Amino acid sequence: MRVAVLKGGRSLERQVSLVSGGRVEDALERLGHDPTGVDVGHDLIPRLRDIDPEVVFVALHGQGGEDGAVQELLEALGVPYTGPPPAACAISRDKALSKHLLRDAGIATPDFLVLSETTFKELGAAAALPDVGERLGFPLVVKPARGGSAMGVRFAGATEELPAALVAAFSYDDKVVFERHVRGRELAISVLGGEALPIVEAVPHESDVYDFEARYTIGRTTFHCPAQMDEEATRAASEVAIGVCALLGLSACARVDLLLDEDGTPWVIEANAIPGLTETSLLPQAAEAAGMGFDALVERILDLAHRA
Repeated sequence: MRVAVLKGGRSLERQVSLVSGGRVEDALERLGHDPTGVDVGHDLIPRLRDIDPEVVFVALHGQGGEDGAVQELLEALGVPYTGPPPAACAISRDKALSKHLLRDAGIATPDFLVLSETTFKELGAAAALPDVGERLGFPLVVKPARGGSAMGVRFAGATEELPAALVAAFSYDDKVVFERHVRGRELAISVLGGEALPIVEAVPHESDVYDFEARYTIGRTTFHCPAQMDEEATRAASEVAIGVCALLGLSACARVDLLLDEDGTPWVIEANAIPGLTETSLLPQAAEAAGMGFDALVERILDLAHRA
């Protein structure tokens, strides 16, 4: 099968995407397919027309790949592609929007507030920062509404720490989410074809922050898969992840990140429409624990391609 593998692009997650895409290409070759890697840019349309793919494998992270943009384009071209459709990508990419939907649906997600750059420039939102802290309580997680790989995420323990955290978050997006910090175990649940894979728990070595370096530097984090949880807690968390994917329209393949607090409540942090496929990524680890090697995982994602 002729497969165009979309990777790279111009987002801040370019390097992660290049690694994911390269691993997918290698797997497709081993599986007997005919893959062509496409570093996404202005020549995407002529490249796709030249390749004439039977399906497009989307390994494109960040803006343009996970926000529904390339999916809309592929819909226009009438080319089947892996991953969820445009609306689901756009919703899950926007943490503010997805958290509103989660809260409205009664799914536990840490309490939050959202402020845009416009509110600071034109409405004087800086004067309301003490109110944000009082409303949500410290410590707070301050993060870009549309970002990935923990880029631009900062913690604020008091009102005076909020301005610096805002500067970091606004350097990645013009909309920022203030989220009540929930202390708990970092869990990731991948959902493939509507079924939850074994849960991965991430335990960073250097600190209790699962940041960009901890995610992508081999040896910085210990991963437990399956996570050491009792059967009831595993089932409850998995059901939450499946429900999140159904709510947001994340068909085929997605990953839901949660924090499991000391009372056993799974708090949904975010959902990822195009999970990473690097050596340290969580979806491949979960698949491996389920008895599915990387090549079989790639084949399964290809089988679940969205028909435009």
